[in-house]
Order: sequence, then structure tokens, then C-alpha cells
Amino acid sequence: MAEKFADKLQKIEDGVVGAYKKIEDGVTGAYQKVEDGFVNTFVAKEGESVEDAKARMLKNQEEHDAKMKADAEARKAAQDEMIKKSIEASQNAGKR
Repeated sequence: MAEKFADKLQKIEDGVVGAYKKIEDGVTGAYQKVEDGFVNTFVAKEGESVEDAKARMLKNQEEHDAKMKADAEARKAAQDEMIKKSIEASQNAGKR
């Protein structure tokens, strides 16, 4: 009896998972079509394929992220140096 119940639950599970995968595939495919259409219309340069435009955008984003990280590190180093000098000045203020 428990085996029959487990079989029925397995069939229900398979049906739910199968339906979910169909919906997921449909949504993902529709999104991909919209994304490709947007890139083709607004981003791709004359004669550039959608894939090439996406690769160019990804490269630009990676370069931008690297520059922003370097700038943030430089600002942090400058701030740390300013704090260090301020602490030293405070410690030396009473010694004058």
C-alpha cells in the first residue's frame, strides 16, 4: 500500500517538475528573444551581430568594473593616509 502511494506521489512530482521546466524554458526563451531584439535595435553597431554586441558590452562592463575597483582602492588608500596623518597630528599636538 505504501508502495502504491509512493508511486502516485512520484507521478505527481514528475508532472509538477515537468510543468515547471516547460514554463521555465518558455520564459527563458521569451526573455532571450526580447534581450536579443533590444541589443539588435539599440546596442549593435552597423553590421555587428547580436553576439558580437553582447561580447563588446561584456568587455566594456569588465573594463569599467576594473577601473571603478582601482579608483575605489586609490580613494581608500588616500583616506587611510589622511586618517594616519590626522592621528599623528593629534598625538603630537600635546607635545608642543
